[in-house]
Amino acid sequence: MNVKIIGAGLAGCEAANYLANHGVKVDLYEMRPKKMTPAHKTAKFGELVCSNSLRADGLENAVGILKAEMEQFDSLIIREARAHKVEAGGALAVDREGFSQAITDAILSNPNITLHYEEVDEIDPNVPTIIATGPLTDNTLANNIMKMFDATNFHFYDAAAPIVYADSLNYDIVYLKSRYDKGEASYLNCPMTKEQFDVFYDALIHAEGVVPHDFEDIPGDTKKTNNVNDEVKVFEGCMPVEIMAKRGPQTLLFGPLKPVGLRRPDGTSPYAVVQLRQDDAAKTMYNLVGFQTHLKYPEQKRVFSLIPGLENARFAKYGVMHRNSFINAPLILNETYQTKKYPNIFFAGQLSGVEGYVESAASGIVAGINMFRYLNGKELYKFSRKTVMGSQAYYITHASSVGFEPMNANFGIMEDLDFKHNKKDRKRLYGQRALEEIKKAYEEIENDRR
Repeated sequence: MNVKIIGAGLAGCEAANYLANHGVKVDLYEMRPKKMTPAHKTAKFGELVCSNSLRADGLENAVGILKAEMEQFDSLIIREARAHKVEAGGALAVDREGFSQAITDAILSNPNITLHYEEVDEIDPNVPTIIATGPLTDNTLANNIMKMFDATNFHFYDAAAPIVYADSLNYDIVYLKSRYDKGEASYLNCPMTKEQFDVFYDALIHAEGVVPHDFEDIPGDTKKTNNVNDEVKVFEGCMPVEIMAKRGPQTLLFGPLKPVGLRRPDGTSPYAVVQLRQDDAAKTMYNLVGFQTHLKYPEQKRVFSLIPGLENARFAKYGVMHRNSFINAPLILNETYQTKKYPNIFFAGQLSGVEGYVESAASGIVAGINMFRYLNGKELYKFSRKTVMGSQAYYITHASSVGFEPMNANFGIMEDLDFKHNKKDRKRLYGQRALEEIKKAYEEIENDRR
């Protein structure tokens, strides 16, 4: 029997790639380009819509460990990310266009994957299916999923940062440096004096935001004001900078505008710093790090041009905010990403309750592995909480269902180290243990398949 995978994002492509490479026939459904989402700009698979960064790449960071775990299972996403890497210090950032094109090519060239460019409105519980429609799941399908699983909370809001053209920056002010000179100097920095910061801060907190469209309304939320903070539930992991600023100036100074470790070329320390991260391989565009926003476009131009070095910046893309969707995973899913109610149905990606590009792709691998085992009558595999893969699956299925929100990779959700260690070695030991566990998991899964 063929497996139906809905959604050709990071998770859907990972699941399809794993299953197809293990001899399973896959019907992959993608509604773009026939029907676009509010955030996607192309019809390519694995398109990154919020940032081009897959975050930290070192083994002393949970998401860096997760990448290494995924590579154990020949991750399509991480392989192509490394092939299309752009400079970003200790982070893994990619040339978006080349990255998504390579993923698209890999999927289209796989003989075990059949593409269906059409929208799916309903789920047949009798057909083995992985739902990986992502955080922008279309309303009709979202509503049907809610009915299938008696779900209530299904939405939160996410925001993306603006992108500026490199040739429009003022390089008399902007300087190249990575924090504490760690890794390759690959971030451009816009330094601020206290006076410049105060002017910028005042403009930011008084700038006019966009009122969400009707399709973005949260059920039961009837308020319509110009204060976006009053209107919507915003996910903390992608907080609009203007909402963050309204919590007080220190929120910015200890957050995205943190100046520590970013001295100017003359050795002086700025009061605040806005960092710009390379967005494409040709270094023609830069992303304002931490500047996710839902301000109106003219307001973005006005306010962000107050940042020293961006006085004449041309915007390749303005920041946007859009509705994201996720299920109440503790009520609906098992640790294997299989649903409790319908054995044939699995979820993967941000819709499942994980948060972040890498986490979404990793969940696609786990869902693919367990769908394969399910089809072959094998016991589904629960990854150890000593691994990041296992810890995120455990967290989303064991967290409180009351007010559940997506969670990204972090050491706090992993199983504690069960041996004595120096505090300074803690992160390294988490990584070392995780890689030992993931190697054992891979061997168990592969040996069981033979």
